[in-house]
Amino acid sequence: MDGTPTVNDVMTRTVVAVRPDVVFKDIVKTMKEWRVSALPVLDGGGHVVGVVSEADLLPKEEYREGDLGRHGQAHLADVRKADAVTVEDLMTAPAVTVQPGATLAHAARLMARNRVKRLPVVGDDGTLKGIVSRSDLLKVFLRDDEDIAEEVRREVVVRLFGTGLVPVGVEVCDGVVTLAGRVDDTRLVPLALLLTRTVPGVVDVRSALTGPRRHPDLDPDLPEEDQPGPERTASA
Repeated sequence: MDGTPTVNDVMTRTVVAVRPDVVFKDIVKTMKEWRVSALPVLDGGGHVVGVVSEADLLPKEEYREGDLGRHGQAHLADVRKADAVTVEDLMTAPAVTVQPGATLAHAARLMARNRVKRLPVVGDDGTLKGIVSRSDLLKVFLRDDEDIAEEVRREVVVRLFGTGLVPVGVEVCDGVVTLAGRVDDTRLVPLALLLTRTVPGVVDVRSALTGPRRHPDLDPDLPEEDQPGPERTASA
């Protein structure tokens, strides 16, 4: 998986959806049959117009006794859903959707911001292409460590530091990348860490990068490598 992964790489393409006129019991049956907790709602043209979820159905049970006084005015929307019998009256609309080319980070932000567990994936015309869930977004972290290491070497190390006589080493363990070695320009280290974090599957990045060796004969004013310099005290 080279490059930045997108929703298209991880989404589920086989999706069950419902029409606005589907009745309550058929919604429940469909969810049970397909083992899903939410369904996209499509109009006659296949465009996503909303989403109906278990959360939209639960008020039917929660307000079975019609006890408004105990719940207060803040829950009137749920009370209305308790009286609803079709998808059109139950669904949450408009639906929060994402396009196939969106990054996984963008999809994750949409889910967090809107407090949803899944997003219908739509094309430019608004028609349903698939669905992406929280678990789909986590698939990228199943990537093999060696695959991650190879991409870091190719896309980060070689591009920034070249091959060199003593190349920068890349080790990956459970998605955690460690960069080690000497580099001529330490100003590139923060960029290397930043770019490594963007590689699909990377969980964390650690640096053991150091600058070039010092040569006391060429730089007499600099202390020799591994020799302690003059003691410094912190000042206010």
